[in-house]
Amino acid sequence: MSAYRVLIVEDHPFQHEYLINVFQAAGGFDVDVVWDGASALQRLARQRYDLLLSDLMMPGMDGVQLIQQLARLQAPPALALMSVASRRMLVGAGQVAGNLGLTVAGLISKPVREPQVRTLRDCLDKLAEQVRAPCCHRGLSLARENLVRALGNGEIQAWFQPKKSLHDGRIVGAEALARWVHPVEGLLLPREFLGEIERLGLETRLLTCILAQTLTAQAQWAQLGYRLPVSINLPTHLLDECDLVDRLLAQVQQGDAEPRQITFELMESSTTQLPSNYYAGACRLRMMGFGLAQDDFGKGFSSYFNLVSTPFNEVKIDRSLVHGCAENESLASALQSIVELGRKLGLTTIAEGAETQADLAVLRRIRCDQVQGFLISQGVTADKFSALLIEDGPAPALI
Repeated sequence: MSAYRVLIVEDHPFQHEYLINVFQAAGGFDVDVVWDGASALQRLARQRYDLLLSDLMMPGMDGVQLIQQLARLQAPPALALMSVASRRMLVGAGQVAGNLGLTVAGLISKPVREPQVRTLRDCLDKLAEQVRAPCCHRGLSLARENLVRALGNGEIQAWFQPKKSLHDGRIVGAEALARWVHPVEGLLLPREFLGEIERLGLETRLLTCILAQTLTAQAQWAQLGYRLPVSINLPTHLLDECDLVDRLLAQVQQGDAEPRQITFELMESSTTQLPSNYYAGACRLRMMGFGLAQDDFGKGFSSYFNLVSTPFNEVKIDRSLVHGCAENESLASALQSIVELGRKLGLTTIAEGAETQADLAVLRRIRCDQVQGFLISQGVTADKFSALLIEDGPAPALI
């Protein structure tokens, strides 16, 4: 495989030689170095690079300004940032790049070392593989009639990701996740169809579809001796539908189930048109016996005021605060603050997106209650979830 072309933007002479040596030691790179952002843009106009590694603190055009200019290019390279500034500064600059649509390959606190360069190479390998992979869903039709049919005939399914207790390691719940088992395209993840469901006004239909399949799965698990609560995502703006809570309650009662078996996670990607609809819907869900969780706490529309003024019984900490917390003291401190607040408010704290044993160790240390993520298990069908339950052993009865 040919070497990756890397352009380094660094204004310090010693760093030029040092960085070239580090990349050569890691292997697999063809490196060019320039002194400033303007020179980098001139190089990028003449030739293609796979990766741009830039310092943040530079005279003239600083790293953030370079990011903004880079986003205007037709085919910008992947971006990695390095700095002696605080980790929060790096993360903030990374957020600038990510929100401008750039691919952020790494955020590196100086000095840059060989293992970090190898991680950059691994990231470039993954990006190259994605480019080589054929687009298997290019012919997918997301016309309204196709989505309505998929919601009605069982192609769009509820799959379940386990939540595990950080106190004893047992499965204590699940989250229902939408999957489309397409007859031609195969398994489609939510990012490939949820946007169109929202645009076409089919979110309520998806919600009731997932709820129906969840109730069926819970009945199946109950026959095996497991009474397990399940969380379902509820886009917050749907609380503008004043009869939504009554319809959800009727559906659960018709399924001969109990509301306390279902927790609705209010999603942070939207909010209601009227604040009164938000509070009315949240209060009535709890009054009817449903669980209520603040989803994705730490991003979007979430706020401490919402957390203390809404009758939640759970708070789910967004994965952006969980992933990498073992290497980032600021993230770990933020996590600990949220967990302690949740404990004081009597809320169950659930961390999303745990992907390493080191992150898991941090969550245990700060006494977070539950965790879910690929480290525990990805989402699986109801039948496969039954197998996970049996493997896990007898679960405690729902209280």
